[in-house]
Amino acid sequence: MASASEQLVANTTGFQSALLGWYRTHARVLPWRVAPSPYKTVVSEFMLQQTQVKTVLPYFARWLDVLPDFPALAAASEEQVLKLWEGLGYYSRARNLHRLAKEIVARPALPRTPAEWRELPGIGPYTAAAITSISFGAPAACVDGNVVRILARLTADATPFRDSASAAKAFAPLADALLSSTDPGDHNQAMMELGATVCFRQKPLCLTCPVRTFCAAGKTGTAEQFPKLAPKQMEQVTVVRAWCEHDGALLLHRAAADAKRFAGMHELPSAEHLALNPATVQRGELLAKKKRGITRYQITELIHRTPPPRGKLSSELVWLPLAELENVTFSGPHRRWIREIFATR
Repeated sequence: MASASEQLVANTTGFQSALLGWYRTHARVLPWRVAPSPYKTVVSEFMLQQTQVKTVLPYFARWLDVLPDFPALAAASEEQVLKLWEGLGYYSRARNLHRLAKEIVARPALPRTPAEWRELPGIGPYTAAAITSISFGAPAACVDGNVVRILARLTADATPFRDSASAAKAFAPLADALLSSTDPGDHNQAMMELGATVCFRQKPLCLTCPVRTFCAAGKTGTAEQFPKLAPKQMEQVTVVRAWCEHDGALLLHRAAADAKRFAGMHELPSAEHLALNPATVQRGELLAKKKRGITRYQITELIHRTPPPRGKLSSELVWLPLAELENVTFSGPHRRWIREIFATR
């Protein structure tokens, strides 16, 4: 008897037809899909890495207004690029996108194959497949977490995987076998759309799924059991930060220009930045308690009012006049935290 995977591949034409028919009727209207261009596709793919569509939308619009094409991005300063990216996080994406644009404009023509794109900064297998299939019709299947989830459910594959990356590698041959040779770009976008709007991680909308007749897990009501990924081991971290105001200025930490992460960017200083014991900072009034997750870390950030430090400050600590706060670039959510604290006073 044929396996679920073999049965699915045997019905590839029917699967493709159902998937593409649904996508062309129900796909969300997104700015990078309206009058699409390779540049829009590249920018959107970089922004969407580990970031939800609803978060990306205002950033994408603002970015295109200021930097409408590869030459404009290549000519921009890193400071301007990071300022436009501020709040999206994972800032290496912005720096890689900037470097990529510079390499693109130095070439006589846009690269068109996944292999060529993978030579560029910040481009991995998934991004190369997305860009080339959507922009140039390259027969390259995209396999990310959404696609892994769909394929695992379609085949009810109970193989245990240590993480999403190893699962993506295992499901790549099946993704290639199912890929539409005539419409690879729409096929890849349809799979992404299905994962984002129907085949949710929890409580998938199986009854309205366009490919439910091909789904082994959907037929048995076990979709939520797949894929079999080992749970992430999250490490709990607490960061104590200081809120120091003096003479109409706020004390900030500015990372060195050659820092590996957050180069030249600002944030509220931690106790360590001030060479203080966290317990000393925590004696001050607690102004905010924030939680966020970054990769494998679950971080609790405690922001306490702290007296201005005595003595000479390190070169990375700067007093910034409150009137200039909007002019500098902050890392992560620090601008939002600062605005919230001022709003509650």
